[in-house]
Amino acid sequence: MQDSDAAVIARAQAGDKDAFRLLVERYSRAVYRLAYRMTGNQQDAEDIVQETFLRAYKQIHRYESRSAFGTWIYRIASNCAIDLLCFRKRYEADREQIDVIDFERSEAVAAGAAQVPAQDRLVYAAELKRRVAAVMAEMSPQEKMAFVLRHLEGQSIEEIGAALGTGPSATKNSIFRAVQKLRKGLEPVMSSLR
Repeated sequence: MQDSDAAVIARAQAGDKDAFRLLVERYSRAVYRLAYRMTGNQQDAEDIVQETFLRAYKQIHRYESRSAFGTWIYRIASNCAIDLLCFRKRYEADREQIDVIDFERSEAVAAGAAQVPAQDRLVYAAELKRRVAAVMAEMSPQEKMAFVLRHLEGQSIEEIGAALGTGPSATKNSIFRAVQKLRKGLEPVMSSLR
C-alpha cells in the first residue's frame, strides 16, 4: 500500500532521502506539465522542475501541512516559472515565445475547426496558435500562471491563490484579466468563423 503524503513528508523532513525521492516521483509530472505550459519549452520546463525540487528539498523542514503538498510544490514551481519569465522578459524581450498550449486539445480549436472547411483547418489552427502565443506573451506572469492553473490544470481558486500567494479576489481578478486578454486577442480569428 502506498504511503500517504503526510507520512512520506514526515520521513523526508526527518532526513530520509528516499522519502523525498518518492515525493519527486509523485509530483514531478504535474510540475513539468505546469512548467511546460508556462514556458512552452521542454528544456526550460525541465530546468524549472529541477529547480523546484531543489528548492523544496532545501526547504522541506518549512512545510507545515497547512495546505496540501501539491499546492506547496505548485507555489514553488510557480515562483520558479515566474522568475524565469521575468528574466526572459528583461533580457530577451525580442525573443519570440514558443508554443504555450497544446492546441490540438484546446476546445477553441476543436470548436472552430468543426466550422472550418477541411482544407482551411491547418491555416486556421496555425493562425489561432500564433495569436494565442502572442496574447500569452503579453500577459503578466501572474495572469499567465492563474490562467494555466485554472483553465488547463483545473485548479480551484483557493489552490491557485495558494500557489500565487494571493487572496481569492486577486486570484479571480488575475484569471479574469487573462481571459479578457485572450478573448480580445482571439476576436478577429473567431469573428471570421461567423
